[in-house]
Amino acid sequence: MYDVIIIGAGVSGCAIARELSRYRLNICVLEKEEDVCCGTTKANSAIVHAGFDAATGSMMAKLNVRGNEMMDKIAADLDVPFRRNGALVVCTDPEELGGLQELYDRGIANGLSADSMEILNREEALAIEPNLADDVVGAFHAKTSGIVCPFLLNIAMAENAYVNGVDFFFNTEVEKIEAENVNPDGERIWKIRTCNGEYRTRYLVNAAGVYADVFHNMVSARKIHITPRRGSYCLLDHAAGNHVSHTVFALPGKMGKGVLVTPTIHGNLLIGPNAQDIGNKEGTNTTADSLNEIIEKAAKSVKNIPMRQVITSFAGLRAHEDGHDFIIGEVEDAPHFIDCAGIESPGLSSSPAIGEYVRQLLEEKMKPERKENWTGTRKGILNPASLSFEERNELIRKNPAYGRIICRCESVTEGEILDAIRRPLGARSLDGVKRRTRAGMGRCQAGFCSPRTMEILHQELGLPYEKITKSGGNSRLVIGRTKEHSGEEE
Repeated sequence: MYDVIIIGAGVSGCAIARELSRYRLNICVLEKEEDVCCGTTKANSAIVHAGFDAATGSMMAKLNVRGNEMMDKIAADLDVPFRRNGALVVCTDPEELGGLQELYDRGIANGLSADSMEILNREEALAIEPNLADDVVGAFHAKTSGIVCPFLLNIAMAENAYVNGVDFFFNTEVEKIEAENVNPDGERIWKIRTCNGEYRTRYLVNAAGVYADVFHNMVSARKIHITPRRGSYCLLDHAAGNHVSHTVFALPGKMGKGVLVTPTIHGNLLIGPNAQDIGNKEGTNTTADSLNEIIEKAAKSVKNIPMRQVITSFAGLRAHEDGHDFIIGEVEDAPHFIDCAGIESPGLSSSPAIGEYVRQLLEEKMKPERKENWTGTRKGILNPASLSFEERNELIRKNPAYGRIICRCESVTEGEILDAIRRPLGARSLDGVKRRTRAGMGRCQAGFCSPRTMEILHQELGLPYEKITKSGGNSRLVIGRTKEHSGEEE
């Protein structure tokens, strides 16, 4: 029996778990995948938006601005890389220059300071971003926009929640939710049936991404509808990482902010996404048409993008609710059921504020006792490249694993991979290692380091090679043995 159960271990669910771990509450997170950060959070633009885009007065606008304000401290506390590189929204049609002023005015209405934004003419924009397309006639500059690693932010929040007492159950898919009244006042206990048995809780938080409408509609007569909105991306090599220094957007349209071109926090270049509404909540495949679309649109904002440097492409899903706003709060006809639904962009930017908002809501309802020994900090995986030559040599002398390179593309050492496996909520798959260390994210896309990473997973976890997966489930890389030697299979 739990006080609070959270469905979903994406960045919203883990932000909520971390905030609630401040209290003397029995809390758990149920996640259908094999790790945290396996849904929407693992495939997005990795942008911390300034807060000028969302409609004034919307939940999106309020939580985006607050989440942006919180990001410096939470990144420092949780040892997550974050940089305020600024964003440029470019205009290529002189007749649409008024749209830049609209963004500025909306930013002011949403609570941004006047000195954090400016409107630039073409020459001013080129002075800070020389590779803008020839047709660009002006730009809106949002100075507080930033870039972050979505994987590490999500993982850090989960680790911090875990060390503060939150339970995590992976490979645990929710199948049915029912409520039972336990006293004349109507207080409920929620019963959650999963593929791994039944869980019970006083309060249930629905942070299930594109599936949030499914669980909401199980308990409420007032239905909501979420459309999976697919966006495709191309990721370019480090060699292209300096092509732009700001995040460059086109003026937004009815389907969102449009295709962007941005450096990533780890030194790559990212372009995308487009927006395609689909019916499949697992439809993260890319198509040639979608990739061609983002390449064509990106070139309208930034010229000479070195597309020969593309090392991979991928697609993610945004949980687009019909009302195009976050739905966060207690469901009116389902007491103690808290929605955190419709979390699409700027969901990553808003995640610290989403956690804070739900924590304050439940604090008011539950009146829980605060912990005296709560810790809000966490130390990430040591990156030897951040050390001086002397410090790195001393590290290797003490622990030779940090002198053995496993992933040559990203210079990831055995020591980092061992840390990723051994730390709280450690990696259990190749993708789990990749999200924590970047092993496999380079030019060869894990072509060379996978066997060695599998060997380390085998040694550390005691898993047969046939049970080591790329990303959980049936994503096995070894499906059988081919010969026998000395009476034993090899």
